[in-house]
Amino acid sequence: MYKNKTLIIAEIGCNHNGNFKLALKHIDEAIKAGANAVKFQIFKPENLVSKNTSKAPYALKMTKSFKDQLTMQKKIMFNFEYFIKLKNYCKKKKIEFLCSAFDLDSLHFLKKIGVNKFKIPSGEIDNIPYLKQISDYKKEIILSTGMSNLAEIKNALKILSKKISKNKISLLHCVSIYPTHEKNINLNTIKFLNDKFRLNVGLSDHTTSLIVPALAVTNGATIIEKHFTLNKNWQGPDHAMSLNPSEFKIMVNNIKVAEISMGSYKKILTKKELDLKKHARKSIVAKTTINKGSTFTKENLTIKRPGTGIPSSKIYNLYGKISKRNFKEDQLIKL
Repeated sequence: MYKNKTLIIAEIGCNHNGNFKLALKHIDEAIKAGANAVKFQIFKPENLVSKNTSKAPYALKMTKSFKDQLTMQKKIMFNFEYFIKLKNYCKKKKIEFLCSAFDLDSLHFLKKIGVNKFKIPSGEIDNIPYLKQISDYKKEIILSTGMSNLAEIKNALKILSKKISKNKISLLHCVSIYPTHEKNINLNTIKFLNDKFRLNVGLSDHTTSLIVPALAVTNGATIIEKHFTLNKNWQGPDHAMSLNPSEFKIMVNNIKVAEISMGSYKKILTKKELDLKKHARKSIVAKTTINKGSTFTKENLTIKRPGTGIPSSKIYNLYGKISKRNFKEDQLIKL
């Protein structure tokens, strides 16, 4: 799906704090940092959360000015028309626009404005009406699997794959702890999910690590999604566990190193290795003067550099054979 190159998503989410100019600035900085997609979150607060619903524990510290979750969501959301502008701006800047919808109205809107790839957030993996509606679109899907067990993933895929071919569905391994400690990220799940479902698998990473995404790529991840902010100290639920532009750029470079370092699934000898081989390997040489007609033995043969003569591995084949010429000490043996 991604032409053997990792899809790196800067998850801006609602880190724009409801400020459109700030959203555009996030896009610009994400491009500079090396992202090839940016992702926002779209929702109608009244469809997303009930009145007086408490905020998630991780959000409490950085959202003290909001009394409850509904108040907070109203403050950090965009009206629908702004997402048309964001999509157009991304097209102009030549970066992929992605958006997670958190209710059916928002899903329908994304379909209406021509979004061709849908990211399903972890919280919607068991939302059957949501899954059925998104499957009707027959578009590419990225399904995040945070907080879900294997049975829930299977059920979601069963619904989605009724109308969407498997080559259009990707999974994201996700641990929904904000932030996630490295000891809990369990990157082996990436290969497990790939083996289990035979789908593209990536990582929605909530650690603050700059190296974990690169390790995920070496484990088979084809997508990396990472929260992105211009300032980790701003008020808002996700800023503190997001990467700033300089951190994100380091993360991208680490991923590039991982991609280059992985190479191919085979043992390859490089030209430089082959050139070095004649200097580093050893050959069979005369340990002492050997006269023509003498027998090769342990006493008159030894192994030394360079590796341009008979390979050292053949020394036992020479024992007992008769020399057909004279050899000086340290001279390469020739048959």
